[in-house]
Amino acid sequence: MFAYIIRRLLLIIPTLFGILLLNFIIIQAAPGGPVEQMIAKLEGFDSATGGATGRISGGGAETSSSNSQYRGAQGLDPELIAEIERMYGFDKPPVERFWIMLKSYAQFDFGNSFFRDTSVIDLIAEKMPVSVSLGFWSTLLMYLVSIPLGIRKAVRHGSSFDVWTSSAIILGYAIPAFLFAILLIVVFAGGSYLSWFPLRGLTSNNFDELSLLGQIGDYFWHLALPVTALVIGNFATLTLLTKNSFLDEINKQYVTTARAKGLSENKVLYGHVFRNAMLIIIAGFPAAFIGMFFTGSLLIEVIFSLDGLGLLSFEAAINRDYPVVFGTLFLFTLLGLVVKLIGDITYTLVDPRIDFSSRGN
Repeated sequence: MFAYIIRRLLLIIPTLFGILLLNFIIIQAAPGGPVEQMIAKLEGFDSATGGATGRISGGGAETSSSNSQYRGAQGLDPELIAEIERMYGFDKPPVERFWIMLKSYAQFDFGNSFFRDTSVIDLIAEKMPVSVSLGFWSTLLMYLVSIPLGIRKAVRHGSSFDVWTSSAIILGYAIPAFLFAILLIVVFAGGSYLSWFPLRGLTSNNFDELSLLGQIGDYFWHLALPVTALVIGNFATLTLLTKNSFLDEINKQYVTTARAKGLSENKVLYGHVFRNAMLIIIAGFPAAFIGMFFTGSLLIEVIFSLDGLGLLSFEAAINRDYPVVFGTLFLFTLLGLVVKLIGDITYTLVDPRIDFSSRGN
């Protein structure tokens, strides 16, 4: 097992390299980069205030740059364009920029945001509490609800309990999480009926003045609606997966043999069926965790005014803030690969018969 873990850790390096290279190539071909955005801002400033370009360019003469590779650069001083390129590091060829980025990322140095006066790592640290809160509590609650419910549905397959819970699950699956979020706001956050929960933010303005118990209560008070919206919109798949996995195992011969030996139903279910049925659930955990942690919470962050990593990554992509885009991509990918490895290790804890060390890759 130790050798397998070492191989997987070493495999992270080429995987990160390939993902960064692919995204770097795509971004080079995408229009509307930071240089073009700055040019557009300068054109707007020129028309509005008439002189901002001259100040930024250091007083250079206004000469035509009709051969510029940037849209909207016609009529701007070429020296100004070159200065903007140096500002964003685009005065170097793409291969050199990519190599510099790799060396910096190997030291976890992600540079500074193009459009925010702070480093990428500080931005991520600032937004992390929101995403950690949403991802951790939503995933934990989803598993705590879905697994027992799925097992119960498998044991009582075909009963009235199975039928009405399936109807509720299908309804939850059919309605997106953001619509549940809006419904919760309308009903419980002062939209039209009740005002039981806050509408925005992770904590109250007087959070620092509260006692420890008060801070804990305030924290979960703010999380109640967004976490509920995420869980309702995402627990259906896991519940049905758990049910079908347990049904498949319950109908196998070894379960019939165990019952024939006189073992209790709980002993059969949790002593024999559980570890086999849970393998497929564990296999899907990394993807569920990462999806809930980041991309799955983007709309929830917007609706509840929670400034987290999902919103940060989205805004960085829209604004072509490349240091933030690549910094968050690097960390998300690294975290996903590590969580996947943890999922494989958990495999062996659930079922010791699985031996990854005997695999060739």
